[in-house]
Amino acid sequence: MSSSDQNPAPTPASGTGGTAPPPGRPTTVSSQAIDMGAQVMQPLKPVRQMKQHACSFALYAHDMHRQIEVHHFVSRLNQDVLQCAVYDSDKPSARLIGVEYIVSDAIFETLPPEEQRLWHSHAYEVKAGLWTDVGVPEMLQSSEMARMAKTYGKFWCTWQVDRGDRLPLGAPALMMSPQAVEPGRVRPELVRDRDQRCKVDSSACGLKAERVEMEEPEWINPNADYWRLHGKGFAVDVTATEMKQHAPFP
Repeated sequence: MSSSDQNPAPTPASGTGGTAPPPGRPTTVSSQAIDMGAQVMQPLKPVRQMKQHACSFALYAHDMHRQIEVHHFVSRLNQDVLQCAVYDSDKPSARLIGVEYIVSDAIFETLPPEEQRLWHSHAYEVKAGLWTDVGVPEMLQSSEMARMAKTYGKFWCTWQVDRGDRLPLGAPALMMSPQAVEPGRVRPELVRDRDQRCKVDSSACGLKAERVEMEEPEWINPNADYWRLHGKGFAVDVTATEMKQHAPFP
């Protein structure tokens, strides 16, 4: 089983390009009819709670030179906890590549240190204009962005499309947020491509300038963005283990 720090062995589910569709037959008319009927009859309540589409960038914790554009579809559990389905684009054919949980700084401070090390801060990502609600005027999203700047996220990538995987392969990979120092800087060409395609201006004359007066967190917990102080990331592997024969809880 390939870890997040290894390429999978060659299979029909792996390749060399990040845009190849997954293997499989075209969707049949009968399956399309079932989908349409279910859409009408089922409430799909959790999905309908997704109210925001945010676009940004993420870096693999075990190899921060690997950087991807990510599209978050956000639902709010309450004022302090958000959950995001993360896709590789906003197209109808977009692939679900992971999930990110976002909490306020107040909740983050209650987590044990070993847990905090898996999380990243959002202050720089927001202030630099990298995280933005696509298509929403800055005037309308400014208060939400000010709140986002004081949050922390934990993002697990389950489908490494950037290495050509045509299906989710191997273990999930922990992701980090962009930062102002190497190797956390996002490659300029990635930002330019996103800005042009999504009609976003994150330059020094655009979102970055509009957010320059935005209040920053008074303190960012050093356990977050663990790599900045320690120069180390986290990689996940899958190993065999003895099955529990008795339930650990009554």
